[in-house]
Amino acid sequence: MFLVTGATGTLGRRIVRVLCEQSASVRAFVRLSSRYSELEQRGAEILIGDLRQERDITKACQGVQYIISAHGSNEASGSAQELDYRANIDLIDAAKANGVEHFVLISVLGVDRGYEDAPVFKAKRAVEIYLQNSGLNYTILRPSGFAANLIPLAERFRQTGIYLLVGDAETRTSIVSTDDLAEIAVKSVSAPGAKNQAIAVGGPEILQRRDIPKIFGRIFNTEPIVINAPLVAIDGIRTLVGFLNPEAQRSLGTFRTLLANEFYITPAEVQRLEQIYEMRLETLETFLRRYVSL
Repeated sequence: MFLVTGATGTLGRRIVRVLCEQSASVRAFVRLSSRYSELEQRGAEILIGDLRQERDITKACQGVQYIISAHGSNEASGSAQELDYRANIDLIDAAKANGVEHFVLISVLGVDRGYEDAPVFKAKRAVEIYLQNSGLNYTILRPSGFAANLIPLAERFRQTGIYLLVGDAETRTSIVSTDDLAEIAVKSVSAPGAKNQAIAVGGPEILQRRDIPKIFGRIFNTEPIVINAPLVAIDGIRTLVGFLNPEAQRSLGTFRTLLANEFYITPAEVQRLEQIYEMRLETLETFLRRYVSL
């Protein structure tokens, strides 16, 4: 039995699909307010709960062999302290108590760089260390940005031809196919090279951020209109938000960190990924062409 947290999220939903397609037993941890009917129709066992409640985590982990922690924090679900940190610590403790065979943690690329202004990064790094010292078999996946997060931007570009680029257009990234990441997460419980490893995950190509609107332009046969806003614009927004909502201001620190820094994996890391998981990684353009159309 697999337990997947964040099962209705961008990544978690895909992980559950992969497991159901393999006829694996999977328990999807969901909130009552989330849209989970598709997962139930695919054959997943639905467990409605709150990751901020230890009793719900304890119940979810009963009879489970593998855990894939794919949840994350946002304004609707909770803070980095509550979800990225405390919920994962409680999951790890429950995994140990229930004899879980393998724990897969979805972390974030760059988590070990010491970004002080990014609560999610700090929480994920603390959880990584806790997991590594837990005695559990584990795999820590550190992905770059999710390709699926660009689908709404691509759809908006299709309507307007406009792309808003905040910060340095030459910043490098290697955006990972969210479908590839779901497959990697599932394979991590059985791939020998993934056992007790922290693995950087990204797409097969290093892109500059200016390349993204060019990809959109090729897909929709449209010359992109790029509006390049300075990063200082985010700082101004953070300051204004801070007067009304200090917690939201702290959350924007993670967003600013993602915009201000480079998150890509090297060709050697791509080769390692493809060898461990016996797969060829999908490019961003190929991924987007499967999900958006003229």
